[in-house]
Amino acid sequence: MTLAQKTVVVIGGTSGFGKATALSAAELGAKVTITGRDRAKLDAVIAEMGAAGHAVSGAVLDAADPASISSFFDQIAQFDHLVSMAGGFMGGGFLSADYETIHHAVEEKLFANLRIARAAAPKIAQGGSMTFTAGSGGRPQGASGAIVGNESISTMVRGLAVELAPKARVNAVSPTWTVTPLWRGMSEAEVAQTKQHFSDLIPLGRTAEIAEVSSAYLFLMQNGFITGQTLAVDGGVDLVG
Repeated sequence: MTLAQKTVVVIGGTSGFGKATALSAAELGAKVTITGRDRAKLDAVIAEMGAAGHAVSGAVLDAADPASISSFFDQIAQFDHLVSMAGGFMGGGFLSADYETIHHAVEEKLFANLRIARAAAPKIAQGGSMTFTAGSGGRPQGASGAIVGNESISTMVRGLAVELAPKARVNAVSPTWTVTPLWRGMSEAEVAQTKQHFSDLIPLGRTAEIAEVSSAYLFLMQNGFITGQTLAVDGGVDLVG
């Protein structure tokens, strides 16, 4: 399968994995639409990609706002592939983290993506796909709501894959901690310390590069015989400890 002349929508395409995936899809000839919460940042990324010769369009979308999701999908035409980066992170166990933090982590991971899937399903073209983002490497006692959300994404894609077959495929990518702009609120020392911590845990002895993770989204869009799967891009971190 090829992405040439296919329409690709990337939810959260202004930085990190989303931006890299959008750029790679555009380089492969796809017609790409990216979304972001911040208009100025969105416009800057569109201009950056345009300067590189890629005609990428964009729209403001807040994945935490159900009305924003509905409005976005009401306005777009049929598309071939959707990639969603919706979801965040949290620390703390089921007792140590406060209830609202746990609830928010599950809400922004599972329910935001479920809303996206339900709104996107009527617009997806025959032979298309949806790819969501889970996560690897955490433990329930240290990242309670995030783990519930990530495991729920895997459950959701299995169900959606059956419900949308044979029209479309549904999968997820599950990266572990990677240096991306998501951690812009941390100091350089904190980022370096966290990177070393995960490098010590990961059997391959290092964290991933953004391009290594984004290539998994491209692979799942282009392989027409994979559905209902969660592809771990985590260096084997869940195989140990």
